[in-house]
Amino acid sequence: MKKFDNFCRALTNLEKTSNYQKPYDTVVLTGMTALYEICFEQAWKAMKEILEQQGFSENKTGSPMQVLKTAYQAGMINNEEVWLQALQARNNVAHAYNEAIAKNIVRESQEIYISMFRDLKTTLETNWL
Repeated sequence: MKKFDNFCRALTNLEKTSNYQKPYDTVVLTGMTALYEICFEQAWKAMKEILEQQGFSENKTGSPMQVLKTAYQAGMINNEEVWLQALQARNNVAHAYNEAIAKNIVRESQEIYISMFRDLKTTLETNWL
């Protein structure tokens, strides 16, 4: 499944951000926020594809928020609030030129979102593929 494979590769790249130590220079900080954005994008698109294959038609709008809500209702993800927070962080990547926003995205990614993405990968492999 192409979108799931893309998500797995994006997660592997995002996990490498844990190797970097503060203080981050501008290029590293920008790259880390971009890796978060890519991983989030691939995650929701993989969920959408799998949900559609399983017969869930609520995703036809294509919006990430609708996909997250459907994924939660289907039991694909277990914490809708954290995923919606992750969506907001993804939306904030456009403002990553603001160092405080970029640092917050990186911190949340390392403290919350990487494990959230790992849980999704495990759930999809175990229960959906």
